[in-house]
Amino acid sequence: MNIVFINSIGRNKFGGGEKWMTNAAGNLARKGHHVILAGKKNSRILNYAAQQGIETAVIEIRSDISPLTTARIARWLKEHRTDILICNLNKDVRVAGLAARIAGTPVVLARHGMLLCSRKWKHKLTLTKLTDGIITNSRTIRETYSGYGWFPTDFVKVIYNGLTIPEKVDAVDFSQRFPGKKIICSAGRLSEQKGFGDLIDTAAIIRKNRDDIVFLVSGEGKLESELKTKVRDLGLEGSFIFEGFTPDIFPWLKGCDLFVLASLFEGMPNVVMEAMAMSKPVITTDVNGARELMEDEKTGLIVPPSDPEAMASVIVSIIDDDRRLATMGSLGKQRVAKHFTTEKMAENLEAHLLEKLRRKGIRK
Repeated sequence: MNIVFINSIGRNKFGGGEKWMTNAAGNLARKGHHVILAGKKNSRILNYAAQQGIETAVIEIRSDISPLTTARIARWLKEHRTDILICNLNKDVRVAGLAARIAGTPVVLARHGMLLCSRKWKHKLTLTKLTDGIITNSRTIRETYSGYGWFPTDFVKVIYNGLTIPEKVDAVDFSQRFPGKKIICSAGRLSEQKGFGDLIDTAAIIRKNRDDIVFLVSGEGKLESELKTKVRDLGLEGSFIFEGFTPDIFPWLKGCDLFVLASLFEGMPNVVMEAMAMSKPVITTDVNGARELMEDEKTGLIVPPSDPEAMASVIVSIIDDDRRLATMGSLGKQRVAKHFTTEKMAENLEAHLLEKLRRKGIRK
């Protein structure tokens, strides 16, 4: 198969959707398919993909409608004899998906790692007319889309995210930097979605009764200044620390005591999977995909979103219980190894793409 992934996310942004795309592209290429990942020039996703040995191309999509860009992409898709185009953002569907229809690309798919489709008419029009299906990573997203009444039964396909668990990871020794402290890690874009404001409130609640817990956050984003100001205003400078972007998060996760996710909404949170793979128990808000990925009370604990009191309560309930933390961490790693490997994800994705082509009368 000749497969093109297109992701026009901002140059300095890189999150779960970008990890999925590079993992999927790399594994399909290793299976013998010709795969290109396209995005903005000098973007993190293209740089990361190139480091992984994935063929890349520069395609700039800046707006929802661009006839000139659509025409250029149509020529490019035709020249590359593209069989399948997989789009990331809604604007990728509108610009590149239309180009694929013009070029005669057999299959166009949208990949939704979170709820990207609302009941707006423009979503209905573009997804039903410019794509042949949606790939998502949780049943809850599929069920939400089914409720719209727009799509055929098999239009939305659930393919769980996959993770390659590194064979050897040297844990960061936080005891050198924070002697006598318990380390709680979190990670993600510093945006409203990720709930870091709530997590700061959680830290403030815990700080009232104990000063031996440090929250470390890996990530960058537009709310960085605002969140740092909130930390200063609450006097949490020594208890809540922003680490910036962490290129290799596994040593960091392996060295902490507990991982928390305070998001307001998600798809299938990759970073939770990564923490579980490092044998870390997880406390997460009850967002899309959390209950499919985790087993509440076994691999970690699930709390309501936007409830710092509840988050603080469950953190305090387990942070000193070393045996329980170890058991949850061990069960979490076993669950990832059994159900959420990159190999399983790639096999399911390949089979789905081949089936889509078969339905168009094309066999590869």
